[in-house]
Amino acid sequence: MTDDFLSPLDTRRRRIIYRAQHRGTYENDLLIGDFVKARIAGMSEPELDDLEAVMEYPDAELADWLTGRLPIPDHADSPMLRRIREAALSRQ
Repeated sequence: MTDDFLSPLDTRRRRIIYRAQHRGTYENDLLIGDFVKARIAGMSEPELDDLEAVMEYPDAELADWLTGRLPIPDHADSPMLRRIREAALSRQ
């Protein structure tokens, strides 16, 4: 199916999935990509906004936060980031 037949929301979801799976580091490709693939179909547009905001952080910082190597700092703390971290920590 081409993008011509997808709704704008479906197109957005596909782009987010691609971005989540091609972060630049294998660790984040798995942690974020797997989280997104498993849950994106049920996410609302505000949740997609929150997800995209989380993906704006640098890979090194995200990897440290998601694996628990470092605590999530106050400026980055959000329900979406905590959800991704919980999913990442449950993988271990």
